[in-house]
This record gives sequence, C-alpha cells and structure tokens, in this order.
Amino acid sequence: MNLEDILYFVEKPSRYIGAEVNAVKKDRAACKLSFALAFPDTYEVGMSHLGLQILYAILNGIPEAAAERCYAPWPDMEQHLRKHNVPLSTLESHTPLHQFDMVGFSLQYELSYTNVLNMLDLGGIPVRSRDRQDGHPIVIAGGPCCFNPAPMSPFIDAFVIGEGEDVILEIARTVIAEKEKGHDRKNLLNALARISGVYVPQIHTHGEIIRKRLVADLNQAPFPILPVVPLMRTIHDRITLEIARGCTRGCRFCQAGMTWRPVRERRLGVLETMADDMLKATGCDELSLLSLSTGDYSLIEPLFIRLANRYAEQKVALSLPSMRVETLTAGLIEEIKRVRKTSFTLAPEAGTQRLRNMINKGNTEEDLLATTRRVFEAGWKSVKLYFMLGLPGETEEDLEGIVDLGYKCLREGKNRGQVTVSVSTFVPKSHTPFQWQRQIGMEETLEKQAYFKKRLRHRNLSVKWHDSRMSLLEGIFARGDERMGALIERAYRLGCRFDGWSDRFRFDLWEKAIHETGLMIEDCLRERPFSEVLPWANIDCGVTPDFLRDEAQKSLNGELTADCRTDSCSDCGVCNQTNIGIITADTEEAPQEEAKAQIPATGGSVAGEKRLRMQFAKRGKARFLAHLEISTLLIRAINRSGLEFMYSQGFHPHPKISFASATPVGMESLGEYCEIHVKNFTDRKGYGLPQLMEKINAALPAGINITAIEEIPSYGKTLFDLVKGFEYRLEIPDAIPDAAVAALDDKVTHFLKAEEFTIIREVKGKAVVKNIRPLVKTLSLDQQSRAIKLAAMLGEGGGAVRPVDILTEVLGLDSDTAKIFRMIKTDTVFNNF
Repeated sequence: MNLEDILYFVEKPSRYIGAEVNAVKKDRAACKLSFALAFPDTYEVGMSHLGLQILYAILNGIPEAAAERCYAPWPDMEQHLRKHNVPLSTLESHTPLHQFDMVGFSLQYELSYTNVLNMLDLGGIPVRSRDRQDGHPIVIAGGPCCFNPAPMSPFIDAFVIGEGEDVILEIARTVIAEKEKGHDRKNLLNALARISGVYVPQIHTHGEIIRKRLVADLNQAPFPILPVVPLMRTIHDRITLEIARGCTRGCRFCQAGMTWRPVRERRLGVLETMADDMLKATGCDELSLLSLSTGDYSLIEPLFIRLANRYAEQKVALSLPSMRVETLTAGLIEEIKRVRKTSFTLAPEAGTQRLRNMINKGNTEEDLLATTRRVFEAGWKSVKLYFMLGLPGETEEDLEGIVDLGYKCLREGKNRGQVTVSVSTFVPKSHTPFQWQRQIGMEETLEKQAYFKKRLRHRNLSVKWHDSRMSLLEGIFARGDERMGALIERAYRLGCRFDGWSDRFRFDLWEKAIHETGLMIEDCLRERPFSEVLPWANIDCGVTPDFLRDEAQKSLNGELTADCRTDSCSDCGVCNQTNIGIITADTEEAPQEEAKAQIPATGGSVAGEKRLRMQFAKRGKARFLAHLEISTLLIRAINRSGLEFMYSQGFHPHPKISFASATPVGMESLGEYCEIHVKNFTDRKGYGLPQLMEKINAALPAGINITAIEEIPSYGKTLFDLVKGFEYRLEIPDAIPDAAVAALDDKVTHFLKAEEFTIIREVKGKAVVKNIRPLVKTLSLDQQSRAIKLAAMLGEGGGAVRPVDILTEVLGLDSDTAKIFRMIKTDTVFNNF
C-alpha cells in the first residue's frame, strides 16, 4: 500500500496532500541543496506558524536550493506508515526525510520533543546524532526552545540561536560549498560550527559562548509575500502581518520579552505593501497584526485605521493577539468592530497590584476594568482574562484578587456578558529574571485550581486552566540539562506523542519513563542559587546575567523597571552603539486619516447584484478534501479573481455561496455545482465569463477547477432545492480478482430484481431501517471495464443512497475494501435545471 492508498484510512487526509496554492515544487535533482523544513506538530498547527513560511520563502529564493515541508503525522497516519513500511515524506515531492541534505525542526514548545524523535524515526534517520553517518541528513533546529538546547542536544546536530532570516542563508551557502568540496559529515559540522549563532554540540564541547543572531532592521528583512495557502482550516486561519519584533516592557516571567529584544518596528508603508501583496496572493479574509505587544506599536491606531479603510469593503477583518489592557484604547476598539468583531483576550497575569509590580507587569486594576467596560459597551459579548498561578511571591490574597477581578469584569458587562478566567501554571524559563525561581508542583497546582472552581461560580463566569501535568513536564524540560534526553527518548519509545494535546497526552507513560530513568522531579522544580552554573550558560541571548540578577532582586522589593522606549536605558546589554538598537516606525509616514463609516453587510437582493452558477470538478488528490475545505478554497480563489461577494447579515457576515451537495471525502467528482452572489461583475468585451473562469482556476490548488460558469437570475430556487439525484462510476480495484467480480455482478442482478432492500443506518446514535431500492434508478456492472455505474435519486425528505451502501450492503464488501474503490461522481441531476 502506498501513501495515496493510506489516505483513505486516516482521519484528515488533507493534512498530507500538498500541492497548495503558492507551494514551491522544484526539481531536487537539479538543486545543490535539499532542505526539509519539519514542524513537530500537525499540519493545521504548523501552517499557522509564520517562521516556517519565512524560511520556506528564503530557501526557495535560492536558485540552487529546494525547500520542502513536513509535519508530524497524527497517530492514525503513523500507524499506517509503520504497518506498510512507508517512510515519512515531504508534501511537495513526497520524498522521504532521509533523502534530504538537511532536516530543520522548529522547536516552539517543549511538549513537542517526542514528536521530533518520532519524525526522525519515521523518516529513516537515526534518532541520536551520534548514530548518524555520512549520507544521513544534518539535523538542525531553531526556535525559542533552542535558548536552552541541552535537553535536545543528544538528537540535534546543530542549533540556530536567535532569528533565522540571515543565518539560514549562511547555512545554505556553507552546506552547498562543503558538498562541492566533497567533505564528509564531520567537516560539514565543523563548517557549521564556525557560523555565528550556530551551536553544534559535538564541536562546541568547551563551553564556547554562542551569541544569538539578530535581524537589525525588519524593514530590510525578507517576508513571504506569497505564503502557502493551507488546504484545511488551520489553528490561526488568517494572514499574519508581523508589525514589530521584540518587547522591552520587561515582564520578569517572559522569555520572549527578554530573548527577542530590542524592539524593531516596521514602517507603515512597508506594512501596507506587505498586507496588499499577501491578501492578493491568498484571498484570505482576515489579517492578524502580530507582535509580542501589538498595542505598543508606536503607530498602531494610524495603521489600524489605514488597513480598516483599505479593506472594509472586502470585509477583511483585522485582529489583534492578546493585548496589554492599557494599550487597548477606545479608538482601537471602535476600529476593530468596523468590519467584524474578533475576540478579545486581556492579560492582567496577576490578581493584585503588589504581585503585578513584582512581575513588572505595570498595568492596574483600573486599566483592566476600564478596558473591559469599553469592550462590552462597544457590543462584544465575551472577554477572556489570562492569569498565572504559582508566580514568585504569590499568596492567597493574590488568588482572591483573581476571583475579585473576574467578578468585577463581569459587572462591567452588566452581568450579561461572558467572562472567561483562564489560568496556567507559571513555568520558570531560561534567560529570564525568574530562571532561578521554584516551580510549584502538581499537588499545589491542583489545590489552587480547586480554589478557583469553588470561588468562581456564575453562569456567565467560567474558569479554565492548563493541565498541571503538562506544566510539570514543560518545567522539567525548560530548565533541564543533557540528562533530559534519556527521559525524552524513553517516553518516545513507550509511545508518547503529541504531549501538548489533551486527548493524546499519556502522563502514565511519562511517569513510567521518569521512574525508569531515575529522574527526581523535585530537583527539576527547585529554586536555583545565583552561584549555580545553569545548563544554558553557554547561550548568550543578548541580555546580560547581571541584568537578570538585578531584575530578580528588584522583584523581591516590588520595584518596577520602566520601558526603555519611553524612559532611560535599563542597561540590559542587548543594544550596541553601531547597528543594534530600538527602531520605531516613522511618524512622518502617518498623516491623520479619518476612519470611514462602517459599511453594513449586504443581505438580500440589492442593485447590481449578480448570481453566478459554477460547475467544478475535484480530481486526483483533491478528492481527499472535505466539503468545508473545498468551500474555503473556492471563496479564496474567487476573492483573488477580483470579484466582490455579497455578504450575509449578522454578527459575523459570510460570503453568499451555496452548493448543490457535499461530496464525501475520498470521492472524485466531475459534477459539483455552486452558486455565488457578487456585486461587481460586468460581462464586457474582452473580459467575460471565460476570462473570469480562467482567473479563478489560476488561484485554485491542483485537482480543483471550474469547468463551466453562467449568470442566472438573482431570484429563484437554490441549487440544493433543485437536486434530483447523482450519477456515479465506481472502479473496481485490482485487489479484487475477476472471478470475484463476476460474483458481484450476480449480486447486482439480485438487487435489481428485488422490490425492497433494507439497510440499517445509525443516525444520531439510533439505528434506522431504510429501504434503499426505490432510491436506485439504475445499477450496472461492466465486467470488462471493471466498473459499476449507479444513478441514485433523492427520496422524500432528501435522503439518498450512498455509493458505499451499494458496495457494503448490496455487494457485501467489507468497509476497508470499499474504501479503495475509485469513486467518481460523474454528474448531479437536477429538476428543471
């Protein structure tokens, strides 16, 4: 069984298809460097990650390099890969990982470590770096977890410390040069070790200091203006516009705020061009403004007004990530709701001012309540508040403060709004002022969670918390040393995968691995003295140890450290006197622009509205796309064509598109139909329906294409109401011998002679008996062509017979055999079409 056959048996086959819009497929044989970008989580998580898109664009911008993508297979896919000896491969060319020159992992989260080992093993690469020889890929890793590379050092050949835009080019050129010289693996690792910001555990064995790489000016940095458009709904299903990088607020628990300094903002003009290019290249309808502290972008309101004005008519929503409460101004709230109301998450972090001062959060209770009031008054129905448990210096008064803030925010919504209090356990991270602090254990975490469950009781006030067991493991690895490698590998061998997913998390296996490796949990969670040499002491993130120690002491005294963008330099050590420093957007680029009036959603028929009916096909691997995925891809392609949808009315306007039917996953179709309502199409000389169809098809992924398009009256019945039935062709697989095909023909004859043929279907958990004989207009089997033809009509109430019913109930095939039939919907039959 090959990879394509396996797709019939997995939960979400669209994770493994590839061939997305804007994906790059090069001739690997003609390139000097092949690079597999591996993300140790699912496709829908990895495709939401901006960093991977950036590296993909940079590497494929090198003529002699080919970069392809690979994501962690879900357990059902892993099971089939192992069962059928099919190696894990990339999406673009389906090449096994072991055939690449380099495999690069993005380490975003400690609980993805076992997935890294699993992907290496499935890809045919030895898990431990010491076992790799000439001919094996160089395994490299980057991302925030690399600021403490020790736990993964037994498995990774080289770590990139810091930002990757510049260093990835140096790595690529170095590997190409070493290959041309015919150098072996050892020489190649030595060459990589000479690159600034690259840590090679096998080479750097004497405590050499590795300083992080930094992009000095984001305005000059490459950005993916042709991002790959995912085939399925992703975790963050939107275009990401990185407006700034770095944060100098100085929250003492925040690793990102320390390691990604200094603040570097993009100019307004650059951001506008980037937004235009990405929306045109993808057809997406939401734009997320990304930064560690988006509200701190110096021109956030002018930027928001410009983008909202520019895209309001296209109903492109603008969203902001978690905001500091004092930066979410009334003006921003009004701008956000102009097009579409996206959710609001506010992060006060702690329940009392005393503790907020200790962690250097800086905002006040008054800030939070005023912001919450503005959000509810502007029409939002829900707000999410984010807090942490177990912060250094926390007392019961701080827990009570969280409860009080929850109820006070609820009152700001007149007890009609919904407030969600989300609490997670504080995990001390490397390169922060709290890196020496103790982490609370599971029992203490559970006690605090129980406290909130007891105290937060209101129908409009809910509480959520992060799994204490996951927080425990995260803490073990966040400050762990090389000994953690044995624990990670043992847990992987026992079957741990997707440890950050609650439905896949096997803490019992982790407990077994901890016991077998002799790890003392208390030692991992303990407080460290300043004198202790930490496992990441060889990694220089730019912030000096003296600054971190000073901040740790100021925390004990409840002293605040001001933001150096608006106050004096805090002497953290990141900036220099030459090329590294704070860069802010140019205020001269931001002349005052008035916000345009909100454009109402257009529901119902309006002047200029056009109704277009399209016939389209889904063939090849596109047959594995679900109906919702097909719908999203069509909407985005139509957006890219320049057509403007009519939209539904309501809180979340949707483009007006409807379908005749939803074809099952795994079935090809030549006769799919949809109707769209648009407001700006004019069939004119030189640009008519044929040209429009060509433009839409150019924006669709391989396997989906519009085959016919016509304009119809804007009134009348919907496609769904007109459907009469469907015609199918079911091709018999080679696995069924000719003699068995003859027996199937006899069963067809028996069925056609029957006046009644009942089957039992499960509908909403209940067994329903259904007579399918009246629903079959024609059924025939051609033994010579080994194909079955079926014409199935809709019954009263819209019920239909499915091709799989014919195969399993009429022909008596088992469900696994039925899945490997090539099923093709050849047409949809309509009443008075």
